[in-house]
Amino acid sequence: MTTENDKTIQPAFDLNKHTFKLLQSEPFFAGLSRRIHKKESTAIPTAGVMIDPETAQFVMLYNPDFFAKMPEEQRLGVLMHEFYHLIFEHVTGRLPPEGMSKMWNVATDLAINSFLVGKLPEGGCIPTQEPFQDYPLEMSAEWYFSKLQNDEQFQPPEGGEGEGQDGEGGDGSGDPSDGNGQGGGSGGLPDSLDDHSGWGEVDQETKAMAEERLKDAIRKATEEVNSGGRGWGTVSQGMRKKIQDMVSPKVNWRSVLRYFIKTSQRANKRSTPRRINKRFPYIHSGKRINRTAKIAISIDQSGSVSDEMLSIFFAELNGLAKYAEFTVVPFDTEVAEDEVYVWKKGKRRTFERVSCGGTCFDAPTRWVNRGQFDGHIILTDMEAPKPVPSKCQRMWMTTPECAARPYFTTNERVIAVDK
Repeated sequence: MTTENDKTIQPAFDLNKHTFKLLQSEPFFAGLSRRIHKKESTAIPTAGVMIDPETAQFVMLYNPDFFAKMPEEQRLGVLMHEFYHLIFEHVTGRLPPEGMSKMWNVATDLAINSFLVGKLPEGGCIPTQEPFQDYPLEMSAEWYFSKLQNDEQFQPPEGGEGEGQDGEGGDGSGDPSDGNGQGGGSGGLPDSLDDHSGWGEVDQETKAMAEERLKDAIRKATEEVNSGGRGWGTVSQGMRKKIQDMVSPKVNWRSVLRYFIKTSQRANKRSTPRRINKRFPYIHSGKRINRTAKIAISIDQSGSVSDEMLSIFFAELNGLAKYAEFTVVPFDTEVAEDEVYVWKKGKRRTFERVSCGGTCFDAPTRWVNRGQFDGHIILTDMEAPKPVPSKCQRMWMTTPECAARPYFTTNERVIAVDK
């Protein structure tokens, strides 16, 4: 006979252990999922995506009890729903007008759920289904928001009172940044499927960094799908074009350089009484996050790297000195250690060629590996054998001709520097 004490406690549902199985039929979302951190949280009732202000990366929060109760197909639908929020840039895009947060949340869900009909738990906001039976599929969030504003069934009663998130009476004064706050001036609207709190709560620099990292994750997932031969799963032709347009514009080497430097930055936190702690106001000090990076700039001294290319690159680097500390490392077959110098914030220094020998990439790579660097940029014609691995992220910057026909193949970023 089994007693109460003999019963074993079932472990909480771990989404990370189920993701591979859930996404076997969705290669693109599988590739994207591997690059989005998923974190258990009982602070939200369902699931949601947000930017972690400390790491400047997107994270998916999920309530294990919510996922444990669903069948596999609905779990997959919720996962795809969250990833579509990222693809549609809802987390970092526009904020709703004051008092209209709930209506905007429903509009973003309608835009996404058009692609997930039949895959979501009961209660999801889906066009063509009650109470949105007159709403067409596959329109933008802005289109749905405009229609909701003019739909009589969703207007707040006279006096300006709307419905709260849990069906309780609200005063229509929900915080526009509070995705699941009360009010929202939206009488009769159903609740959103997921949690939208935290949208728009980070500073512009953090948001820009997270957006670039997300585009990089989407680009890599797209490349895997295109080269793997497994297809795109249920992603429609129109959606594929939208995704590929996001990650396949003409590359601006200046933007890529800026992105590389910012994503190399480390977050340093320190307490400060000038900031209010959101969780424990007036009890604990808030925290200020400063981001810094130590970047090694290895300069190929061979004659095939023109003075014009060096001048263009260093002119751009002058404008980026405020984001990082640069260590300039001249090299040919060896590092010219007597000529290495540190370029800190605010300093401006032009580049002077110190030698014109051959090229060996092992020399600067080993020199950088011995130091404490967050990133390594090599400015070169790439006309030498592939080097040893780098301990930090590494990027190659070269001429358009050399980028089109590199001497060796690499999975690292190769960017053409033009005028």
